[in-house]
Amino acid sequence: MDATEFRKRGKEMVDYIADYIEKIEERQVYPDVEPGYLRALIPEFPPETPERFEDILKDVERIIMPGVTHWHSPYFFAYFPTANSFPALLGDMLSGGIGCIGFSWASSPACTELETVMLDWLGKMINLPPQFLAEKDGEGGGVIQGTASEATLVAMLAARTKAIHRIQLDNENLTQGEIISRLVAYTSDQAHSSVEKDVLIAGVKIKQVPTDDSFSVRGSTLRKVIDEDKAAGLIPFFLCATLGTTTCCSFDNLLELGPICNEENIWMHIDAAYAGSAFICPEFRYLLNGVEYADSFNFNPHKWLLINFDCSTMWVKKRLDLTCAFKIDPVYLKHDHDESGKLNTLCFILQHWQIPLGRRFRSLKMWFVFRMYGVSGLQEYIRKHVRIAHEFKDLVLQDDRFEICADVILGLVCFRLKGSNELNEVLLKNINDARKIHLVPCHLRGKFVLRFAICARTVESSHIQFAWKNITTMASELLKTQKQSTD
Repeated sequence: MDATEFRKRGKEMVDYIADYIEKIEERQVYPDVEPGYLRALIPEFPPETPERFEDILKDVERIIMPGVTHWHSPYFFAYFPTANSFPALLGDMLSGGIGCIGFSWASSPACTELETVMLDWLGKMINLPPQFLAEKDGEGGGVIQGTASEATLVAMLAARTKAIHRIQLDNENLTQGEIISRLVAYTSDQAHSSVEKDVLIAGVKIKQVPTDDSFSVRGSTLRKVIDEDKAAGLIPFFLCATLGTTTCCSFDNLLELGPICNEENIWMHIDAAYAGSAFICPEFRYLLNGVEYADSFNFNPHKWLLINFDCSTMWVKKRLDLTCAFKIDPVYLKHDHDESGKLNTLCFILQHWQIPLGRRFRSLKMWFVFRMYGVSGLQEYIRKHVRIAHEFKDLVLQDDRFEICADVILGLVCFRLKGSNELNEVLLKNINDARKIHLVPCHLRGKFVLRFAICARTVESSHIQFAWKNITTMASELLKTQKQSTD
């Protein structure tokens, strides 16, 4: 394919994507295929000779689309939103076209410098304390990670390194292995499972801290667990506080947890993967109060800020805590600018902020979206989703067969039929088997709960009304069947 054909095929692909997004609600939201369906539809071996682009595009519809879950359908209410917008797609296209691997400043100066500035822009949009910003002479700064899971792992490993150094200063005879065997990290019993996976990688212990009636970790509970562990000879070193839990979008109490962490030399990392985008709206910024106590903070613009995957933004208050943990400098990655120390001063060596070496030009997506929507456009988008979620909550409350299971603050509603877990499991299965809308469940205090997340950029009130009608119809049929079986 030469440049001439690329121009032609590129325009065709843009048209295909635009048609897909414009007409997505005409597609069945959840696929009706069995595991292994695809292998039977493609040859056993790759082609020996080139195939035509037209044939490949036809096979996208014949082979790929039947197995796609349409996350951007206005009838998709599962998990959390995954962000997408035309400006973001254009930025991603340009990133792919440039194709640089921005592991260092010299490998592509614009890739590193734009990312640093965009993280400062976004930090200011959510009113992060200035200590987290790079600016011209700050000690903090931000970086794009692949996912919130990566951000938590990076923070945990940096915290582990810092704790080991601190403890060995006072206890020279303790080996690194002995210290690691006593390190303990904390998180909410509602936290994402990725925190447990990160602990496995870091080789440390983890304790899940019980939450209160609002599914929030409180200071008194954390203090009790820390005191017990210290008495048992363990070394508390890390807390992952959650703002907007995956199960029910609950919020840990940073104003209570932060002072304890600072007093105990515990690194406080904040995971706000979903909820963080809402902090660009002044009326939701209170949910971030207490961030000033944190050492690191992360959220995913690729969930709810119209920037497509992957774009997980992470800030640290003292970037040397991060770079000292990950800095490896082989000669082939050095260049003349290193000698002056200016790159470290300007936080321009982002390879030391992450697990992998290479990094894509992801900040282009941010730049395009921020400029083409503006802060006010992004705020209205968040507010619209929150309004629609509360509209759905009101529909649930008007039907006394159902109950709301957690506070509705942002764009997630947790609800269920009053009755047994088995009843709700069947209801969810019937809803998803019908494939008109798509939901996923969670467990809250032993209850099987249905999660209704506002996800699609194009979702409107009409889609919520359709979803609720579908849910109540399924519920009525199920309750009728249940009643007949007991009569």
